[in-house]
Amino acid sequence: MLAAITIKPLTIVLIVVLVLALIVFFKTIRIVPQKQAIIIERLGKYSTTLEAGFHILAPFIDRVAYRHTLKEQAVDVPPQQCITRDNIAVEVDGILYMQVGDPKRASYGINNYQFAAAQLAQTTMRSVMGKLELDKTFEERDTINSAIVEAVDKASDPWGVKVTRYEVKNILPPQSIKDAMEKQMRAEREKRATIAESEGDRQAKINRSEGDRQEMIARSEGEKQKRINEAEGRAIEILKVAEATANGIREIASAINEKGGVNAVNLRIAEQYLDEFGKLAKTNNSIIIPSDLSDIAGMIKAVSSVIKDKTESVGQA
Repeated sequence: MLAAITIKPLTIVLIVVLVLALIVFFKTIRIVPQKQAIIIERLGKYSTTLEAGFHILAPFIDRVAYRHTLKEQAVDVPPQQCITRDNIAVEVDGILYMQVGDPKRASYGINNYQFAAAQLAQTTMRSVMGKLELDKTFEERDTINSAIVEAVDKASDPWGVKVTRYEVKNILPPQSIKDAMEKQMRAEREKRATIAESEGDRQAKINRSEGDRQEMIARSEGEKQKRINEAEGRAIEILKVAEATANGIREIASAINEKGGVNAVNLRIAEQYLDEFGKLAKTNNSIIIPSDLSDIAGMIKAVSSVIKDKTESVGQA
């Protein structure tokens, strides 16, 4: 009975020692994940910075004071009211991207570097927006972002934090300003549409007038060429008729000079005279008949002599 009583306290002691050993073991061993850093303090004073890997600490002496992620962090900058250069109140918010470069300075350089960076970004934002007019704020986003990054990065350097970039999310003017801007944009669009329509109408008129001009030129050129062609045709016709007449006259003169030619001419003249005289008789016209029909032979003789003289002159020519 005494042996059983003495065994039980020993078992309890062993269990307590085992538990204490396990506690010491787990407090001694530290495994740091990738892209993280742990600040170790020994007896309340900074001792070392543990990076990714397996580490052993001194039990009850070393303790984990701070944990930091070395990844790039996105800090939401709350919306705030800013006054522009032309005294317009706008609401602006954004996102600040930063990364811890020195875990020791991030732990001891400032109490909360994320809150401090966001507040500094807001202060810088108010300063930058106060230098710009409302219309320029929408165009100068890159300038605003660069100014905030430069200011916050310079201030956060003692904190061991690197500010990589800043992005403006929203710039919200008052509703009255929005309505005025919409009216202005609507008027500007209508103005551009009117200008474009007038330019199109002007160009159409120019094109039509140019087409009419080209048509008139082409028509006048065609008319000119037509008249030239007709004149050339009439000239050629007159020339051909003259040549034919001259050739006919030469043939007649040649025939008259031949034997019996004069008698043939007299006969032809008498036939034509009688034929024309007969035609006059068939009409209802009043005619004058020669008192002496024997004068017809004399008239034919006179005509024959004239033709003979003309024929001889043509032949000599």
